[in-house]
Amino acid sequence: MTHRVVALALPSVVPFDLAIAAQVFGSPAEPEYTFEIASPAPDSLPTSQGYALSGLSPLRALCEADTVVIPGCASLEAPPDAVRELLCEVAGRGTRLVSICTGAFILAATGLLDGLTATTHWQDATELQARFPRVVVDPNALYIDHGHVATSAGMAAGIDLCIHLVRTDLGQTVAAGVARRMVVPPHRSGGQAQYIDHPEPAPRGVAHSVIDHVQRHLDSPLTNAELARLAGISSRHFSRCFTAEVGSTPLQWVTAQRVAEARRLLETTGLGIDAIAARTGLGTATNLRRRLKDAVGLSPSEYRRTYRGDVGR
Repeated sequence: MTHRVVALALPSVVPFDLAIAAQVFGSPAEPEYTFEIASPAPDSLPTSQGYALSGLSPLRALCEADTVVIPGCASLEAPPDAVRELLCEVAGRGTRLVSICTGAFILAATGLLDGLTATTHWQDATELQARFPRVVVDPNALYIDHGHVATSAGMAAGIDLCIHLVRTDLGQTVAAGVARRMVVPPHRSGGQAQYIDHPEPAPRGVAHSVIDHVQRHLDSPLTNAELARLAGISSRHFSRCFTAEVGSTPLQWVTAQRVAEARRLLETTGLGIDAIAARTGLGTATNLRRRLKDAVGLSPSEYRRTYRGDVGR
């Protein structure tokens, strides 16, 4: 028996998200699935890229689906009541609901994510949590699968989730074949944390007086007492002022700078892990591995393969 997958396309749908579902579930290479796109505007649906889609199925196609995929939309507004009610209806019949990227906003509007962990693009995670406080938003996960509902992070994480669903439905061999066809890894290590941009706060006050020194001397011990001496105040007063200005303690901030520099060296050089640990003040390869794993969920070798290619360890 084939597994029927229907993608829900609403106005301003993101074509990339929609194409992920079409490529994974709509290829003749996987006859175990059938795929179609349903929309409230089947004759002419505007997309986020300015062009329209036509020849789509009407919304009632969702009623025959085994899995409904909900791609993201440029608009984060709540779906029409008729769409929300239909999603709840098909979920009640046992249909699996899957969101890609900001499709999580549409899925969350049904209430089906209440009390569950969910994810979306990291740039929109805070907004998702604010709008739906009963949902436990994890901004770091690439995807989260609860069986009856699943959500993915942004962009390519939708591929990760869809291949995971193939693995769940049909096994590792078929999933690996889909991954090869799409020229992607069958499983990616780590989570969204490795992609999130954390802008540095503009230095001011006490912090401004030591930041340049820290960034030029990451291979040094850089104790709180030394930094306080550079700032010309007591250690206790320095720690209190720095934390108020930057939002983290001096030790936490220095460690974050060491990890950021280690990431840069992993991306741009062929230095060995021991050399990078020494140059960044992390001391040992073991400490570097632990700190990097805590920060982005990857080992140094995994991080280097992801962002530079395997150039040695």
